[in-house]
Amino acid sequence: MESNCGPPNLEQYCTLDSSSGVQNSSSTASFSPNGSPVSQPNNSCPMALRRSPDNTCSPVSDSCVTDNEHDLSHMIRQLETAMLGTDSDNIDVHAIMASGRSTEVSIESERWKYMMEMIAQGDLKELLCACAKAIENKDMHLTDCLMTQLRQMVSVSGEPKQRLGAYMLEGLVARLASSGSSIYKSLRCKEPASSELLSYMHLLYEICPYFKFGYMSANGAIAEAMKDESRVHIIDFQIVQGSQWLTLIPALAARPGGPPSIRITGFDDSTSAYARGGGLEIVRQRLSKVAELCKVPFEFHAAAISATDVQFENLRIQPGEAIAVNFAMMLHHMPDESVGAQNHRDRLLRLAKSLSPKVVTLVEQEANTNTAPFVPRFLETMNHFLPIFESIDVSLPRDHKERINVEQQCLAREIVNIIACEGPER
Repeated sequence: MESNCGPPNLEQYCTLDSSSGVQNSSSTASFSPNGSPVSQPNNSCPMALRRSPDNTCSPVSDSCVTDNEHDLSHMIRQLETAMLGTDSDNIDVHAIMASGRSTEVSIESERWKYMMEMIAQGDLKELLCACAKAIENKDMHLTDCLMTQLRQMVSVSGEPKQRLGAYMLEGLVARLASSGSSIYKSLRCKEPASSELLSYMHLLYEICPYFKFGYMSANGAIAEAMKDESRVHIIDFQIVQGSQWLTLIPALAARPGGPPSIRITGFDDSTSAYARGGGLEIVRQRLSKVAELCKVPFEFHAAAISATDVQFENLRIQPGEAIAVNFAMMLHHMPDESVGAQNHRDRLLRLAKSLSPKVVTLVEQEANTNTAPFVPRFLETMNHFLPIFESIDVSLPRDHKERINVEQQCLAREIVNIIACEGPER
């Protein structure tokens, strides 16, 4: 692949100062035009070389040069030998500094050569990481070059790595533009109707094993913990569509001693209300219908607030009920001390602990996309989402009309947000 990016002006990467020296000493050495050492004018007389035989400080004109230049040169050579070794007479300071600059240029040339090799090899992952590091280092010349190449290598209709790369590149572009709260507008896809988005999320749940496995494992732990309980209260701090409980209610109904009475408190905010096509009333209707078919006494308590705002009184705890606390794919969205003075995540965990629950279930992504610095977070995002895109690739043909919609609406927005935003906006 040809590149229209040439090596940058290498001089801008040279950091060594060829005129370095001690600037704050009381007497600084310099050289006269004929090469003989002299001292800068100084009213003090700290050196023994400047003292008279009676040990008093006697000025010799304005410079403190000894009367015997040969003795001074000899003493300097002795000092150099003691400090630097016997070859100190041959040391050329200017040559050393020039060598340092040459080394710096050589390192930069090698780095640029390595970049060009990666471009030629088409190593998309390495180029994405290099672009993230260039942005972190504020190297705009290299960033522009890499982005030009990456745009030719990514595609929303290509292989899993190319599709993920397209959205990660969108995130890098949005980060440079500081899109912030308008981050979602940077994506070149129209916002779907809420009913369509709900169908996309359900499809993702069905074709990607990671989400389903996490929810089913949590349900198994709850069913085991509640096998002898007659009154069960499930507190779900991010209920979304409530899909997790569609399988637990029948499982509890089928236990040998008969079904318990089930009460679910579901928390969620307005963002998820859009994702399910309406408010929490939609969830209540779905779960109530399943409970009715399974002949399970059921009550649903809707709490339309964000988990960061949850207080004890919102939980409506009743005496004699066994409590199950469920954290499903939500703690990585909770701000902690790295975002602000209030650590909402730890406060919520302490609140849950104070309830003395029978069981606590945690379903989370195996990636730190919350508190990690930008470049490590970029790598975590890539490693976490690539298997998801590969799973979709196995389940849906490349030309499937719903595949791009599922990826854009259910995955791309979070990917861009993780890469582009910091603090409360992420």
